[in-house]
Amino acid sequence: MLLFAALIGGAFSIGKQAAPFIAPTALTALRFLCAAGVMGAAMIVLGVRVERRHLDAPWRYLILGGLMGTYFVLMFEALKTAQPVSTSALFTLVPAMSAGFGWMLLRQTFSPMARLALVIGALGSIWVIFRADFDALLSFDVGHGERIFFFGCVIHALYAPMVPRLNRGEPVLVFTLGTILGALLVVGLYAMPAILVTDWSTLPRIVWITIAYLAIFTTAGTFALMQFAALRLPSGKVMAYGYLVPAFVALYEGLLGNGWPELLVWAGVGLILCALLILLLSRD
Repeated sequence: MLLFAALIGGAFSIGKQAAPFIAPTALTALRFLCAAGVMGAAMIVLGVRVERRHLDAPWRYLILGGLMGTYFVLMFEALKTAQPVSTSALFTLVPAMSAGFGWMLLRQTFSPMARLALVIGALGSIWVIFRADFDALLSFDVGHGERIFFFGCVIHALYAPMVPRLNRGEPVLVFTLGTILGALLVVGLYAMPAILVTDWSTLPRIVWITIAYLAIFTTAGTFALMQFAALRLPSGKVMAYGYLVPAFVALYEGLLGNGWPELLVWAGVGLILCALLILLLSRD
């Protein structure tokens, strides 16, 4: 999940650069198509075979794929107007929401220390989202992109507890491929109009770089990483590593020459990191 956070952080920074040039639905559909090919090739190399029992109840893959597909579409729609650091801060609200869904679906519970960590992480996220601006906080000045991405975060939070709820003992790579194909079907049908009107031959290089990064690292890679972790850790703790995403995004943005966050904003990032440490040290 540490690697998961680093890869997800890169998606915000690189996705911001590609968002103006292609419809979010078309970009998401193509990334899932490429990711399915990457995952299929990995299974062949590793000798992982799809058995008949793995195809039972294929609706499970449609549900999981639909959740993740919707999240990614909303993410890239949000990045048209929102800044990477603020959207990544919104992503850190996912652990608290995921813990709530984990309790509703799996009756997973958390210690008082873990609940405290979720509160601290949420406060740090809010501080970053409002750019350490008390006036913006008091007036609840949230941008349009941030509002869109919030709904994407709710959907993402539901994904983690749904994995152990729907998994029936399938290997991680098989279950991941099924989820990616489910996402491809759901998003592909919805994105067909955008796919047909996109002039693929004139897209700038950054779009293709983004698609390659998303397909290999933040689709095939993070799907496998999250599903491996979700079968071994409580939902809230799985998503707790999302607390590291704003720190990675701030680092990437600075290294890319897009500017470093103001010092007060880093205070919010510090709260988020404290929440991660508390949550990981808790017994739940």
